[in-house]
Amino acid sequence: MTVVFARVDDRLGEFALRTLDPDADAALLHQWVTHPKAAFWLMQDADLTRVAEEYQRIAAHPHHDAYLGLWRGSPAFLAERYDPAHVELVGLYDHQPGDVGMHFLCAPVGTPVHGFTRAVLTTVMAWLFADPTTRRVVVEPDVRNTAVHALNAAVGFEVVGPIAKPEKDALLSVCTGAQFEAATTRTEGAPA
Repeated sequence: MTVVFARVDDRLGEFALRTLDPDADAALLHQWVTHPKAAFWLMQDADLTRVAEEYQRIAAHPHHDAYLGLWRGSPAFLAERYDPAHVELVGLYDHQPGDVGMHFLCAPVGTPVHGFTRAVLTTVMAWLFADPTTRRVVVEPDVRNTAVHALNAAVGFEVVGPIAKPEKDALLSVCTGAQFEAATTRTEGAPA
């Protein structure tokens, strides 16, 4: 599998993203997306076949991609990139050229690592903004997911407001490259 992006975090070391193999990675993803800590991923009751089919569907989609995140060479998170003009947010917000949608999920662990989730989000955002066509990153987490709202704010997201999606009430937020750079320059190395 091909590594598409790598970043070294000052405190936690190397993070990378590689292309996802929907078949080979399905069992691992199944463990992650059905874990109680992944309740907002909305796949709690999914069996292995459904997880594999979902990521095969994403792999085949022209406007949606999934990547396996690595920490120090081992699988540790999932990242999805999508075009919100075609997936997830069609007709639900004021789309602008250069908008990129994003989801991320950290693997469940027995002992949390301080600052890990912020380092993952920073890595995913740096990857998205490494593409010069990306003007803004757009996210739509569940309105009840206050932990991710705080993380989003820490890396520069600005809340647009609540939107009603078929599967959830979401909090639409956007982040420009300048907002991300300002937030992460200000907090680089700060604990999360």
